[in-house]
Amino acid sequence: MMRFGMSAAIVAAVLAVAPADAAADRPHPVRDESGQGGSGQAGSGQGASGEGTSGHVGSGHVGSGQVTGAGWDDGLRGGGVLQDRLLRGGGPMLDGLLQDGALRQDPALQGGGGLLHDGGLQREAALRGGGGLPGVGALPLSGEVREAGAETAAGEAYAAGVHFSACPKAARLPAPIRCGRVEVPLDYSRPHGARISLMVSRAKATGTREQRQGSLLYNPGGPGGSGLSFPLALTRKSPNWTRVAKAYDFVGFDPRGVGQSTRVSCEDPKTLAKGPSPDPDPTSAADKSRRVAKAKAYAEGCRRRSAKLLPHMTTANVARDLHVLKAALHDDRLNFLGASYGTYIGGVYATFFPGDVRRMVLDSAVNPAPDHIWYRNNMDQNVAFETRWRDFRTWVARHDSVYHLGRTAAAVQRSYDKVRKELIARPAGGKVGAGELQAAYLLTGYYDMVWADSASALSQYVRGNPERLVALAAKDPAQAADDENGSAVYTAIQCADAPWPRDWKVWDRDSTRVARRAPFETWDNTWMNLPCAFWKGPKGRPVDVGAGTRGRLAPVMIVAAERDAATPYAGAVELRRRLSGSVLVTERDSGSHGVTDLPNPCVNHRVVDYLLHGDAGPASEGCPSHGVPLASGTGR
Repeated sequence: MMRFGMSAAIVAAVLAVAPADAAADRPHPVRDESGQGGSGQAGSGQGASGEGTSGHVGSGHVGSGQVTGAGWDDGLRGGGVLQDRLLRGGGPMLDGLLQDGALRQDPALQGGGGLLHDGGLQREAALRGGGGLPGVGALPLSGEVREAGAETAAGEAYAAGVHFSACPKAARLPAPIRCGRVEVPLDYSRPHGARISLMVSRAKATGTREQRQGSLLYNPGGPGGSGLSFPLALTRKSPNWTRVAKAYDFVGFDPRGVGQSTRVSCEDPKTLAKGPSPDPDPTSAADKSRRVAKAKAYAEGCRRRSAKLLPHMTTANVARDLHVLKAALHDDRLNFLGASYGTYIGGVYATFFPGDVRRMVLDSAVNPAPDHIWYRNNMDQNVAFETRWRDFRTWVARHDSVYHLGRTAAAVQRSYDKVRKELIARPAGGKVGAGELQAAYLLTGYYDMVWADSASALSQYVRGNPERLVALAAKDPAQAADDENGSAVYTAIQCADAPWPRDWKVWDRDSTRVARRAPFETWDNTWMNLPCAFWKGPKGRPVDVGAGTRGRLAPVMIVAAERDAATPYAGAVELRRRLSGSVLVTERDSGSHGVTDLPNPCVNHRVVDYLLHGDAGPASEGCPSHGVPLASGTGR
């Protein structure tokens, strides 16, 4: 699945202003380690990735983003904040596309048989046999030993607290935002063994002591997304955040493996920075073989560069880390905003620690069904992106007087295909080939706010001016290290979370059949995830999200858009079914990824009211769309 999450630039606009501050359900203030008044309440208290290796890990200690100790690589160092430039990542997918053993087609993709053989992707045949995916069972309520280890680590973290000071220069976070580190176990079955370091950022609540409700922790998705910039939404005084900022400290963090935390890597970032990149669509059997070899080499690179960390790069461990962070911040219960893949982290946390959830907003939900994590989710996503790509082309055609790319969606597609062929032959500026074009225009499936710029850049290229397309799509060498890290974390977690087909023939068969009807993303998605076929480390069984939580979990708010491609809507429906007492707020007739991110008063009011007062509202509510973008720029 393509990585996904809300970017640092977007997150600052997350919540709309809502009336009334809240004083109810307030924790008592505590002191933080910098000597300033805190606001928490005291309480008890795994782009492409490679092979992991199991085995005994020696004890160690944590430096600044570096793991040391017996048997450890010295090369896992911090540096750089992941900037989610392409937002390629993550894990969610459309449950509704796969029902009763068949891949259900979008009406516009129907006609002629199913996308996969025998009318659909069969639950059993495609996911087992012929080297396919082993039977996928759900992880029991949780490795009790590891949850006990998380409680042990949380108690130690509460005692240690967090020493906040000026943020490191690489984090690019000005005062009054402050940063600190929290140590967590590498392996929660050995809570007193090797440790890794997580970087945490915080901006203090702006309200009075009586208004404060603790910390609001945030994860933007990925896997591989950095949440360190989240406090900027408070310090920049975004009007959408003003009332929430009075009640909560805004806390971001880099999850294990990411950015300023103990970091994973799978290849030299200089390799990733090189362009132009080839067209994702394979041209021949030999071309496919070359890409398979590249996926194998990438997996081997992960093993060489990050072998000791990879077996412990799982969503379950990220959720346990969140439990430790909560304790280190002296919060009795968790207040959490998770977007995209962050919703899966939230769902797993709620399953492991249901009594510790206070407020939880899950925006643009991953489908958490165990048999969807992660291979089946990717097949669903390919179809969902085809629908959203058609939405973009239809919008461009509607504004043909501005962009001159065609009066129908099909005509716009022909214009795009012509540009792609020209870039294969002559990369724009020597930098932008068909691969860069695909990566840039994939964002049109995530956010309609990029539609106007994307259409204008394509239009100008067609008319002989490539500069805008180069500016839009060219790789940024300054971001290479962070992009490499994001890709490494993405696949490390995806590969370790669940089994994947081991036989390339299964991937080739399924991708070929889906691509016939959903060509826009399918092959790009396949190559992104293919290293998981060659992953030699331990593979977990997906967590059975929601199991055992009935009557033990506070209401959770799920927010979703009906036409979201990165996290299709059926995933939100499935998550609500699994989390007893949860509510679902739906943005109708819209497809932007990250609904709390948009200026939609209906959605924003519901979210703010919930965060401030705990009022989750009705079990299901629809909100009107935030609207479609206006045409801007020019094709001339």
